[in-house]
Amino acid sequence: MMTSTPRPRRRITWVVLIILALAGGLMTYVKFFREEPPPYFASDEDHFLFGSVGTEGEQGVPYWIWLVLPRIFPEYLPGPGGYASTGILSRDGHEMPIGLSKVTIGFPRVAINCAMCHTASYRLHPGDPPTIVPAAPSHQTAPQQYLRFLIACGSDPRFTASTILGEIAKNHRLSVLDRLLYRFAIIPATRRGLLRLRDGNSWMQQRPDWGRGRIDPFNPVKFRVLGQPIDATIGNSDMVPLWNLKQHAGYAYHWDGLNTNLQEVVLSSALGDGATRKWVDRDFAKWNNTRPEEMSSLRRVQNYISNVQPPPYPFAINRELAAAGALVFNAGCASCHAIGGARTGTVIPLAEVGTDRHRLDMWTPASATAYNAYGEGHAWKFSAFRTTGGYVSVPLEGLWLRAPYLHNGSVPSLVDLLERTDRRPTLFRRGYDVYDPIHVGFVSAGPEADRVGTVFDADQPGNSNDGHLYGTDLSAGDKIALVEYLKTL
Repeated sequence: MMTSTPRPRRRITWVVLIILALAGGLMTYVKFFREEPPPYFASDEDHFLFGSVGTEGEQGVPYWIWLVLPRIFPEYLPGPGGYASTGILSRDGHEMPIGLSKVTIGFPRVAINCAMCHTASYRLHPGDPPTIVPAAPSHQTAPQQYLRFLIACGSDPRFTASTILGEIAKNHRLSVLDRLLYRFAIIPATRRGLLRLRDGNSWMQQRPDWGRGRIDPFNPVKFRVLGQPIDATIGNSDMVPLWNLKQHAGYAYHWDGLNTNLQEVVLSSALGDGATRKWVDRDFAKWNNTRPEEMSSLRRVQNYISNVQPPPYPFAINRELAAAGALVFNAGCASCHAIGGARTGTVIPLAEVGTDRHRLDMWTPASATAYNAYGEGHAWKFSAFRTTGGYVSVPLEGLWLRAPYLHNGSVPSLVDLLERTDRRPTLFRRGYDVYDPIHVGFVSAGPEADRVGTVFDADQPGNSNDGHLYGTDLSAGDKIALVEYLKTL
């Protein structure tokens, strides 16, 4: 004889199941998807150095895993010192290194921001503490080494829950629930994400290394964001400074002038670093808010780089000699490199400037078209991306701190830049932050430069040190005077 569950009992069962489902859904939301407001930084400088540009959701590494990876896998770093061995800087009083933000989306996550590539350090003498300069080109940082470290960790069979949880326990006591979530969900998902990162960046293996102070900023955008077919182009470029951009209105941005709209450059840079369109939608909705705590994160970045000024040259300057050099500059350089110069901020044809063409060829017409279409239906839709036929004649604020020189960072000093190509160094080290006031660049040879820096080989594809021969035919006296004046910019 068939029996059935009494109706009241069935109701109780369904109520319990619904409650359990709701509790499970709430826990999943809280532990994996709930976004807490990012840390607020009162100063625009601190926001630039440590604030979020929306990259944590898609590209973020769980903070507790990120924290312990250098202790578990030190052999994958270029040297001792943890993440600092890749040139990443720190500032006293801040938990996170410069160029890395920490935001909780379910759990704390770490991802890059603009300062990863746009903050420099320098020292006047080897024993000095470093001076940190926000918005300067990060000549000492090696983003590719950082990326490859994460990939190597995720590819190592020791990347297991037991190993990582054991190391986390030395710093922090996770709750029982969090330990379970890390063991069975977060750590396995992080490993899968790092393996996807490896596969998605495998194209890098067929190109010369970036080295310190350089990055290929747009091939990742072409392949990952815009879905362009993987090609053989090389986009390795020197980092650019982000100073005084209010005075650069109407000038072309990026080395090849691929955009002339600063707002588009800022928004697209966040997307290129890993922000999602959904995040940019939310942030852009706050673009016109005026209260700092309610302002768009990217608007704060734009405000900062529009106004921040470069630091003065830190050594003594011969003012009489610099005055003579100003005459040389005004006669032969100002039209392309002084604010308001007739060709300043414009694209100089490659046939004239003669520098390595790889970076120019990397940004294809199809890529520009795809980026202009990428924001269809969004309030921030792009329209100013383009291709050009040369490289931008940039203003020279803070020129002393922009070494090495040219768009690919192929010339170590100003003195070398005023020499013919056959007299410029072809092998030197990049990334050592002790300054060389004689040549006006960073020390690029010697035991410490060898230990810290990465090798730059001008004979590698994309690394040619040819071109920009302006000034190479000046007299020796005029060259000395010109270099002295350039220190004042």
